[in-house]
Amino acid sequence: MSGPRSYPNPALASLRGRTDIQTSMPYYRFWRTMCRLFIPAYLKTRVFNRHYEPTCGSAVYICNHQSFMDPMLMAFGLSRPMNFMARSSLFRVAGFRQLIMSVHAFPVERDLMGLSGLKEAMRRMRGGGQVVVFAEGTRTSDGRIGQLLPGVALLAQRAADWTVPVLIDGAFEAWPRTKLLPSMGNVVIQYDKPIPQAAARSMDPRQFVRMVRDRLIAMQADVRRRVGRPELRYD
Repeated sequence: MSGPRSYPNPALASLRGRTDIQTSMPYYRFWRTMCRLFIPAYLKTRVFNRHYEPTCGSAVYICNHQSFMDPMLMAFGLSRPMNFMARSSLFRVAGFRQLIMSVHAFPVERDLMGLSGLKEAMRRMRGGGQVVVFAEGTRTSDGRIGQLLPGVALLAQRAADWTVPVLIDGAFEAWPRTKLLPSMGNVVIQYDKPIPQAAARSMDPRQFVRMVRDRLIAMQADVRRRVGRPELRYD
């Protein structure tokens, strides 16, 4: 079996004139450029399988959650803009609300079942948008991938043309939830092959969520083996 690849989807080299996908706000493009400049300068960062980014249609990216850096890490290597589901309490912080909204974030209850958040995610995907979900609902406490919240199946089966599992590893070691500030680290972001909506719909919602989590755990084991990190045990 061939290993992961590290190049962007060549079909997305230019997004000019595209009317079938969401376009990004200028502030989003500015911050993505800043992330591309400064994140690799601070963290040893490798991104694999960027060529799996869908060239058209809507997508939901289901990602594990290791640190506060995850939204930036997950999206900075991709071409199309992302929309981020963020817990509603973050939008109550003065000034921070405007910042995260300018990079396409929108509020949702932590269990992903808040009706307004799900409706907004579906609305953005109907316009050809890509939505990022940190489906554990909270940051990991030990690096392992927790149970995924069932609301992600609703988005994958009813709204997204594609579901893309995304694995982040190393961000927990660089910035665990017990530390106030991040430290230098070695981070890997790896995308998995997109799951078409027809395949997602062919499964029971619980079966689908379990399958996505199993794929994330398998990717994590492979990444940690490649970079020489200790294996994480799952019972």
